[in-house]
Amino acid sequence: MKILSIESSCDETAAAVVENGRTILSSVVATQVEEHKLYGGVVPEIASRRHCEAINGVVAEALEQADLSFDGLDAVAVTYAPGLIGALLVGVNFAKGLSLATGLPLVPVHHLRSHIASNYLAHSELKPPFLCLVVSGGHSHIVEVKSYTEMKVIGKTRDDAAGEAFDKAARTMGMPYPGGIHLDKAAESGDPDSFRLPHPKVDGAPYDFSFSGLKTAVINQIHNASQKGVNLPVNDLSASFRKAVVDSLMENFIKAAESLGYETLVLAGGVSANSLLRKRVAEECEKRGWRCYYPPLELCGDNAAMVGSQGYYEYLAGHTASADLNARPTLNIEKNYG
Repeated sequence: MKILSIESSCDETAAAVVENGRTILSSVVATQVEEHKLYGGVVPEIASRRHCEAINGVVAEALEQADLSFDGLDAVAVTYAPGLIGALLVGVNFAKGLSLATGLPLVPVHHLRSHIASNYLAHSELKPPFLCLVVSGGHSHIVEVKSYTEMKVIGKTRDDAAGEAFDKAARTMGMPYPGGIHLDKAAESGDPDSFRLPHPKVDGAPYDFSFSGLKTAVINQIHNASQKGVNLPVNDLSASFRKAVVDSLMENFIKAAESLGYETLVLAGGVSANSLLRKRVAEECEKRGWRCYYPPLELCGDNAAMVGSQGYYEYLAGHTASADLNARPTLNIEKNYG
């Protein structure tokens, strides 16, 4: 089964063709990073306009790379939630138009489910059930993946997401957008024990996260040093901050796995590219004799191949939509379409 998939939830216009949820036949991503770098973050109106300009060419290139026409496809999948509403609408309306024009079934896909599915493309043996840590610029969730389309959130951030904390701390240190990548690189040559930073916990919710206080602590240190004319060692501060964030993520993730009896752990989302997080989950799983999986770096960020993978399983579960499909800026990962 071959699915054309479309992703436009933030600042990447992407299209792909995926076969049987596991094989990438083509994958095209048009990024807007350089333009948004001018503003230090994603400007929603600009993102929406660029999606409108890019989507037709991106879809055409995905079909060309896969050496397919619409006659060779079985369905069209599209990210419909969550994300920037204007950006989502571009992809959703384009996909609806294709579905109406070709008669292909329309499959709505949740963005976070797609990130989890990126692992199916890289690891053919991976199947639910497993426990997944989904970490990105807007989300930090611990998710029980009971089946390909049945999921339960058992832990989440109460304020900032881990990726958001990385980006804001990096921006305060003077690093360009997207800051999390630059902070990770700087941290590689720093001393993670040079600064004492808080490790926030949420009372009464052992698997939930809170990164707002940690982010504020590092920003205050930078501002205080600046007011005194002191130059902080950026690499050491980056390493200490990265360690504090990863410690918080891993403590709750391992605790949840032990409590719930999971021995297969999975990382997903943009922050799954963080080198320390990947190293730590591998070490913790090896120590316990568990299995761990994370996507290759090229599938950590937003792409349409992951949408095609999850779209395959949504289609098999009967989760298809009609022409009244609308975009949703927020939506619980547990909720199936329909």
